[in-house]
Amino acid sequence: MAPSTVTVLEDRPLTTTARNSVTVAVWTLVSRATGLLRVVVIGAVLGPTYFANSFQAGYVVPNLVFTLIAGPVLAMVLVPSVVRAAGTGGAARAREVFGGVTGWLLAISAAVVALLMIFSPAVAWTLTFGIPDPAARARGLWLATLLVLLIAPQVLLYTLLHLGMAAQQARGRFALAAGAPAAENVILILTVVWAGWYYGTGRDVEQVPVDLVVALGVGSTAAVALHAALQLFGTARVGLLTRPSMRWRQDPEVREVTRRLVRSVGVAAGPAAAMYVLLALAGSVPGGVFVVQLSYSVFYSLTYLSARAVATAALPSLAHAAHRADGATFGSQWRQGLSYALIASLPLLMLLAMNSVPTANILANGELRHAALIGPLATCLGVVAMAQLVGGVHDIGRRALFARLDDRIPRRASEVAFGVTLLAAAAALLLPADGSRLIWLVVAILASELTAAGTVLTRLRRAIRPERFLESRALLAALVATVAMAPVAVTMRWLANADGGDRVANLALLVLGGVVALSVYVLVLRVAVRQIGGGS
Repeated sequence: MAPSTVTVLEDRPLTTTARNSVTVAVWTLVSRATGLLRVVVIGAVLGPTYFANSFQAGYVVPNLVFTLIAGPVLAMVLVPSVVRAAGTGGAARAREVFGGVTGWLLAISAAVVALLMIFSPAVAWTLTFGIPDPAARARGLWLATLLVLLIAPQVLLYTLLHLGMAAQQARGRFALAAGAPAAENVILILTVVWAGWYYGTGRDVEQVPVDLVVALGVGSTAAVALHAALQLFGTARVGLLTRPSMRWRQDPEVREVTRRLVRSVGVAAGPAAAMYVLLALAGSVPGGVFVVQLSYSVFYSLTYLSARAVATAALPSLAHAAHRADGATFGSQWRQGLSYALIASLPLLMLLAMNSVPTANILANGELRHAALIGPLATCLGVVAMAQLVGGVHDIGRRALFARLDDRIPRRASEVAFGVTLLAAAAALLLPADGSRLIWLVVAILASELTAAGTVLTRLRRAIRPERFLESRALLAALVATVAMAPVAVTMRWLANADGGDRVANLALLVLGGVVALSVYVLVLRVAVRQIGGGS
């Protein structure tokens, strides 16, 4: 790109963490709402079948494979590096570093796509081994193999779009990066709805035509391609879109970034592998992948609306402070970010924990509307309510460590968390292949996040001494506000139980009650902050 087109990279003040957090949260709400709708629509159209299990676990394989390469760690490593490069060498140097990392990652991703296609039968086997009938399992294996072959190129597309997201975040631009996934979700939703209309709903592997698998695979890849194009447009807007460089070995700074990415593979690979293990085991229960995947979707949706939104917005400021070796500013930014994260997560915990049953009743639709799934889903959502707070704190903690160029502790936290997941998954096999197994698989998510958060926060506490670790008065104000909204949440639950389970009424009640509860929370929080002091 010509130099005249990148004046946007000239230094400018970064907006506040609070404003950026709101931007990320608002656009993430759009993306995650459509993502949640995507899971619900797929479940409603495909039903509680083994083919639905295979597709729901299969279409996320490219994203999980990319996560094994870099995943969310890409932004954690690349954003501080681009910030430092721009601070020392200006816009041109930032583009050089970004272009070098892009070339290296695309080369790695192309090789991974080839490997994924070669080993597609093995991947397909993990998606279908839970089918009890041998003939159905053999056909399911063939269909899943075809699906994996069709979606394998998405690994390259995910690499491009995550590079674009990191570039925008490094320059303090968050709206398009957070909102563009909605386009991907909408295209996939339309594809599934069309497939259900044309081929019929609730088909299992014996009745699924090859054309249906091709339509779903091509539609899924087209959706990711549109998402990647939008993120590349955002990269161009901030002036970082440049030709990928194949000369990363000649640039010491790029080599250091790639080494940190390689060292940090475990940070991304652990959660991705854990998710895959849990989804594979959920495939042993008809409709089980829907329950576990929906639980994951709600988990990530809530964390990205709250703590992860704060963490994403705070990373550039933390990286600036760490680059200047300004311990006081770093400590202040950390306390502010942690306070915002807890303030945003606590009301979501209260609302979902108290209203998990009507929420599950709303989310189970179409072919998946069975009492055998709604009950376990409600319990899983109650577990997710706590997991989203713990997971959000874990995320902001590891981003703070990455801002300090510390990838060792986040890597160790991921490894320990993965070990906890494997132990829980092994224990799940001892349970009957019904709702109890699904609940235990979701408990594994909470257990792993607790382990990871404890590991990260312990190290971070030592790193920022003698600065204070926590703004206790802000946390106390948030707790007071959460208790104040509890009566509204309890009333919502009582009314939902009293109306006989009508889903339209429940949805209206949850929306209206949620607005009232959050309004109470905000008002009491403002008063508590003034009375207690120390409000961020």
